[in-house]
Amino acid sequence: MNKDHLGEIDRFVGDGDHGSNLNKGMKLADRAIDYEHDDMSEGFNKIYKELTNKIGGSIGPLLGYFFKGLASASKDSEFIDGCVTEKMLLNARDSVTALTEAKVGDKTIMDVLIPAVNAYQAAYDTTHDFEAGLNEMSSASKEGLESTKNLIAKYGRGRRLGDLVIGHQDSGAASLNIMIQTFAETAKQLINK
Repeated sequence: MNKDHLGEIDRFVGDGDHGSNLNKGMKLADRAIDYEHDDMSEGFNKIYKELTNKIGGSIGPLLGYFFKGLASASKDSEFIDGCVTEKMLLNARDSVTALTEAKVGDKTIMDVLIPAVNAYQAAYDTTHDFEAGLNEMSSASKEGLESTKNLIAKYGRGRRLGDLVIGHQDSGAASLNIMIQTFAETAKQLINK
């Protein structure tokens, strides 16, 4: 489902293979993860390796480094709570930021990543409520994705198309939004068990 959706978004700006490439990377990661023995951090690290090493273009490393940041910030934590999640998200943001000069407003994954992490941090630091932080992160991620429709691309293939990209979401931002929504929903399920 997501593979076709992401491919369709990518057809407006790129060559339409974003969904299939990402699907391939996540299937490879799924095969690499030992679900009986790997902890969450090890799982995230395997996703990082597969996306970074097996997916072409810039999106593999960018999304891969998101998972690398999550993995390295959680590897020494026995339990994952709101505070550890904040460290994970900040580290994921910083890992991706180290790879690109793109910022909010450039029609890239940064339009989802930066607002989502900032929203989590602001909500959690104010309320110390894990679920409230996740809800704010989820909302900010969706809003960031929606904002990419009104932007002119400054990176990637879309930058050559100028105004023609207006009205279309960025495929990388759409992918990261799916990952952030999944992260938030999974964490909320675990909190409420």
